[in-house]
Amino acid sequence: QVQLVESGGGLVQAGESLRLSCAASGRSFSSYAMGWFRQAPGKECEFAAAISWSGGMTYYRDSVKGRFTISRDNAKKTVYLQMNALKPEDTAVYYCAADFLGSSRYDVSGEYDYWGQGTQVTVSS
Repeated sequence: QVQLVESGGGLVQAGESLRLSCAASGRSFSSYAMGWFRQAPGKECEFAAAISWSGGMTYYRDSVKGRFTISRDNAKKTVYLQMNALKPEDTAVYYCAADFLGSSRYDVSGEYDYWGQGTQVTVSS
């Protein structure tokens, strides 16, 4: 079992930055690939970023490439999402998720075994 708790969301203006954190509890955090997904009002949940269990591989949706950076600290059992140059279209609830050992389908929500409760990110124009 893995429990995930996100933090760091908030209200910012366009162009500003936020850093989301996802703290995990339970065993074997380093065995899990981690992902960040987001869901805007009235829209489906979509993949934002993912990182392999070792941290050696990272993946991003096209619209956030160059602005978002995913990282992890396995000693602290925490994954981060640094979001720069935020845009109003980044407004969503952001969820972190854990996928045991990971897979090539890192952008598919159904591949993930555990989810956090989400943190709201609102970007005003």
